[in-house]
Amino acid sequence: MNQSEKEVLLSIQNLDVVFGRGKKAFKAVDNVSFDIYKGETLSLVGESGSGKTTIGRAIIRINPCAAGQILYKGKRISGKLSHKEDREVVRKIQMIFQDPAASLNERATIEYIISEGLYNFHLYKDEKDRMRKIEKVIEEVGLLPEHLTRYPHEFSGGQRQRVGIARSIVMEPEFIIADEPISALDVSIRAQVLNLLEKFQRERGLTYLFIAHDLSIVRFISDRIVVIYKGRIMEIAETEELFAYPLHPYTKSLMSAIPVPDPQIEKEKQLFVYDKHMHDYSKEQPSLVDIGNGHFVFGSPSEIEKYKEIRFPSGK
Repeated sequence: MNQSEKEVLLSIQNLDVVFGRGKKAFKAVDNVSFDIYKGETLSLVGESGSGKTTIGRAIIRINPCAAGQILYKGKRISGKLSHKEDREVVRKIQMIFQDPAASLNERATIEYIISEGLYNFHLYKDEKDRMRKIEKVIEEVGLLPEHLTRYPHEFSGGQRQRVGIARSIVMEPEFIIADEPISALDVSIRAQVLNLLEKFQRERGLTYLFIAHDLSIVRFISDRIVVIYKGRIMEIAETEELFAYPLHPYTKSLMSAIPVPDPQIEKEKQLFVYDKHMHDYSKEQPSLVDIGNGHFVFGSPSEIEKYKEIRFPSGK
C-alpha cells in the first residue's frame, strides 16, 4: 500500500519537550515529527537518554509539550483538553511499561489491577459483565482465572508483564505505547511476550509505538523504524529498507552493536562508534529529508546528496 493511502492515526509535529527552567532548562526532545499509520507497529529506537520514553509520555500527556503538537485522528491531544476529551484519550491510548514490578500496585490483587480502568470509565454493565471481561482477558494473556486473587509479588517478571498487557487490553484501546516491554525479562520469555502483542494486533487491529534500545529486537515486529539520538530523529525507514541501507552514521553504530550468533565472526567484528563531531554544521544547517522510498535521513544538504548517491547510485 502506498504511504499516501494509509490512514494516519497519530501525528507528532515539531515536538519539543523541555525539563527545568531558565539556565537549567534541558531540551529532551528537539523538533521531532513523524506519523504513525493505523494498524502498524512503529518502533522508536535509540540508546538510553535519547528521548524515546519522553515522547511516549508526551503522547499520554504525562510530559507537557514545550512546542509543536500531537494529533490523534486529526484532533489535537496535546495542551489543554476538556475533561471529556482527556478521558477519551486515556481510554483509546494505553501504555505498557518497562518494569512490570514497578508499574503494578503491590497492595492490589490482580483482579483489581486489571479492573481499575473498567471502574474509572465504567466500561461494564454489571458485576457479572466486569468479571466476564476480566476472566476473558486474563486467559487471553495466558494466565488462569485463579491468578486473579493473587498479588503481583507472587508472579515472575514475565507473568507480571502479562498482567500489564491485560490491564491495557481490557480497556479496548486503539493505540498502545509499549515502552521497552521486554527489556526487564529473561530472554526465554521475551519471544512469548512479543508473540502475545502480535496476536492482539492481529485480532484487534491495534496500532503500536514500540520503544526499544536494541535494533535486533524490533527488526521482526516493526513495519517502520524511527532512529533517535539525543532528542533528534536521525533516520526513518521501513524495517527492511533500514537494514538494507542504513545511511546515517548513528544508525550504522546501532547496527554494528547487534550481536552475531557466530562466535568467530562476533570476535572479529568491527564495532562502529558514532561521534557527533564527524558532522560539520557550521556552514550548512541539517534537516530531516525524504531521500526517496519513504526513507528520511537527518543531514546537511551536502550529506543528503551523499546519502542519496549511496541509496540510489548514479540516479537509478
